[in-house]
Amino acid sequence: MNETKKIAVILSGCGNKDGAEIHESVLTLWAIHKHGAEYQCFAPNIRQHHVLNFITNEEMVEERNVLVESARIARSKIEDLAEFRPEQYDALIIPGGLGVAKNLSSYAFDGPDCQINNDLAVAVRGMASLSKPIGALCIAPVIIAKLLGKVEVTIGHDPSTVAALAKMGASHQETGHGEIVIDQANKIVTTPCYMLNARVDQIGQGADKVVAAIIALLG
Repeated sequence: MNETKKIAVILSGCGNKDGAEIHESVLTLWAIHKHGAEYQCFAPNIRQHHVLNFITNEEMVEERNVLVESARIARSKIEDLAEFRPEQYDALIIPGGLGVAKNLSSYAFDGPDCQINNDLAVAVRGMASLSKPIGALCIAPVIIAKLLGKVEVTIGHDPSTVAALAKMGASHQETGHGEIVIDQANKIVTTPCYMLNARVDQIGQGADKVVAAIIALLG
């Protein structure tokens, strides 16, 4: 009997405008269980860049913590990203949302010259060094490109993001709803999700295909 695979999921808060995209996150967790694997959520224990009112889009005068906010999605089953150990997991997935670009990195402000959260950099590079699969949804492929350079990814077909990926050394494949790109050499699986004007069922298709591909890469 095959051993149950364990997949780490890295969250960036709670809510697409200032944290992790909730649909992408939840449907990723659903797909992991659907394909017979288990998950453990992680997030960095850091201050969230800012907090937005999701009705008005205005910045709110309050502070939130990325780990605490991510625990809302994980139903409290979450660990500090600083405690992540690559040897304990079979694969890693990063859902999208602007928290990836604001909390896990400075991509929203600095583009291809962005800085990446150190704990996230250690996690991604650690998995890559062990040749373990990494999945990235929506805007999260920019993290992979910045850290690993010459990888093949997709974010759909947004020209400015494609240009940024090229500047970071990555190559891009244009994709549509629910489609994925698999970089077989580097074991990277990506899908565009809400980088396109998507419906929630299309998000589910993309997340499901990412997880299925990762399970296949694990053999």
